[in-house]
Amino acid sequence: MKQAKLLTTTEQKRVYAVIDAHRYKTRNRAIFAFSFFAGLRACEIAALKVGDVFDEQGNVRDTVYLAVTQTKGGEAGTVLVSKRLNKALASFAATYPRHVSKPNAPLFFSAKRGGFSAQTIVNLFAKFYALAGIKGASSHSGRRQFLTELADKGVNVRVIQALARHKDISTTQRYIDYNESKLRNAIELL
Repeated sequence: MKQAKLLTTTEQKRVYAVIDAHRYKTRNRAIFAFSFFAGLRACEIAALKVGDVFDEQGNVRDTVYLAVTQTKGGEAGTVLVSKRLNKALASFAATYPRHVSKPNAPLFFSAKRGGFSAQTIVNLFAKFYALAGIKGASSHSGRRQFLTELADKGVNVRVIQALARHKDISTTQRYIDYNESKLRNAIELL
């Protein structure tokens, strides 16, 4: 199975520079943040409503609850909001306060003010990766990066499985990247 590319730090900076040079940069940064800092899939990002992410006062919730209709696999899920994701979402709220006051509206809106479909989210990721000159990256790169970085920091694979909302741990393990350098570092722990 072909894996989505993991981005180097330089490539991540390049993508954010491209995002910042375009219209709706705060919205687009928030979309990327859901992928890289919470591991959401494109279909889950597209399905988010304002009220899923923000409370009645416009504050970022610390937990996002995904309904069965918003997830892959037909099971509801819980997404914990990290400090980095919170920062991107708080910036989104500050930039679009009127939008954030509409709890039933799609969280992310297009230039025509309609919501995104899963495919338009996939296309948005592809557009910014292409503009940044990054080959092999897809809407799944952020999710894979999220899970691999957790593993690299020593987080137990069962915890990573729960954060990924995978039913089977073998699915989670396929997401986690390893290479010779990581293997050498591991044996030196002894």
